Formats: sequence, C-alpha cells, structure tokens
Amino acid sequence: MWNYEKKLQYPVNITKCNPQMAQVIMSQFGGPDGELAASMRYLSQRYAMPYREVAGVLTDIGTEELAHMEIVSAIIYQLTKDLSPEEIKKSGFDKYYVDHTTGLWPQAAGGIPFNACEFQSKGDPVTDLFEDLAAEQKARSTYDNILRLIKDPEICDPIKFLREREIVHFQRFGESLRMVQEKLDCKNFYAVNPAFDKLCACEMNK
Repeated sequence: MWNYEKKLQYPVNITKCNPQMAQVIMSQFGGPDGELAASMRYLSQRYAMPYREVAGVLTDIGTEELAHMEIVSAIIYQLTKDLSPEEIKKSGFDKYYVDHTTGLWPQAAGGIPFNACEFQSKGDPVTDLFEDLAAEQKARSTYDNILRLIKDPEICDPIKFLREREIVHFQRFGESLRMVQEKLDCKNFYAVNPAFDKLCACEMNK
C-alpha cells in the first residue's frame, strides 16, 4: 500500500513552450531506459527477491521511479500545453499531435511506443540486480544526452536532479548485489564452476 503525497518530488516550473525538447525528453517517460520501464522493472522483481532487505530496496526505488515519471510528465506537459498550430507544424510535433493532441502517451524519442519487452524480471537475484545496475547507467546516459541538447535552465534543473538520482540508485543496487553475493549457495551461484555444480547436485539429491 502506498501513500500519495500530492506534490512533485522536485519542482518543475517551465514558462516557455518547446515541443522539440518535449520530443527528446519523451524518451525518459516511455523509452527503453525511461522512468516507466524502471518503475515496472523494480516493482515486478521484488516479489521473487529472496532477501527482505533487497526486496525493500527494489520497492523503495521502484516507488521513487514512479515519482520521477511524474516529474518527466510534468516537464513534457509544460513544454507543450500552450502550443499553437503553427508551432506544432514547425517543430515536427504534428505526428504526435495527430494521435494524442498534447496528452501524455509513453513512447521513445524515435516514436516507438512503450512495451514490457523493454525491461526484464528474471526471478534470479544476481541476474535481476545486474539488469538493474545496467538500467540505471543507461538512464544516466540518456539524461547526459538530454543535457547536451538542452541549455534552458528551467528544463535542465529538474533533469539534473533526475540524473543525480540515477547515480544514487546505481549505488544502492551495488550495495544490494554485494548483500546477495555474501549469501550465495548452490541455489543462486552465478559463475561457471563445474566442481561446485557437481557438489551442489550431490547435495540436492540427498
């Protein structure tokens, strides 16, 4: 059960429309490394995580990613809410506009719609945490790319906050992976070791 606080985790106050930048930032809503995929990834993985502390980290970060999706959505909305037909056509936002007007719909910057194939929930603690570490770095790289393209401080300010949180999440997943590795046994051993595998098979057949 969640308690919803009705305010953004970080303020978004954009005063000028910019549909071109909205199309770029859209990727962090519904793209392959965006906030929607991140929240669904971690909140799905937590059920099969055998260690309570690590399941708690997945719940915490998955919940925060929902808050980040809300920030990204607010950015996109404020960049597009007062567009004129001329601005829509000139910016190339017309293709999106035809299907969604200025409503929020999850897709990548290239126009590919979001789908669940963009994230993985494998049910293996080590596999899932490596997936999560990679996901946070890919999201950080995407924010780096956005910041290379955008110079408006009203947009850059919340984007920088989101980028910083990706780094914190990467660190927390690293700590979680170390916790899991300290508890490795024949049920979740993650390296090729024939002697170990043979021993485990013998133990499991007793």
